Amino acid sequence: MLGKQLLCCGASVAANYRAACRARSRAEFISRIGIVAEEADESVLWLEMIGESKILNGNRLEEISKEAKELAAIFASQKTAKSNR
Repeated sequence: MLGKQLLCCGASVAANYRAACRARSRAEFISRIGIVAEEADESVLWLEMIGESKILNGNRLEEISKEAKELAAIFASQKTAKSNR
């Protein structure tokens, strides 16, 4: 179940980022990036839960979690920067 949740929000990050890149207006871009930031943060949550449940552990999980946190931070800062313009 945790893996399925991670797959869903990870796919949502990709789909909404692609939609943001094709946005027809600044408002639409900001809205889509907001969704991307939320889904990226949720992906981090599911990875933490996977680690806590011991379904997956070790270096690979740490690498994936680190990258997910970095992406979540990038999208959150992009959302803030774009909405403050």
